[in-house]
Amino acid sequence: MSIGRVLGFVLLIGGVVLIIMGVVESRSLANSLSRVLIGRLSQHTMLYIFGGIASAVVGLILTTGVLGRSRS
Repeated sequence: MSIGRVLGFVLLIGGVVLIIMGVVESRSLANSLSRVLIGRLSQHTMLYIFGGIASAVVGLILTTGVLGRSRS
């Protein structure tokens, strides 16, 4: 297994963990108050969710090896 696939797998798992953390944090009392008063989630929650999505997508690309394939 190449280092790119290992790194991709680590990023994929880390991204999924960040998404789960963001969803759990979005259900907290502080974020509920933030949604009521401001109308949106806190910055930390958004960073967890969007950072997790980006990490998971990059990890999936590296794991599947889409970028490293030659077109022949």
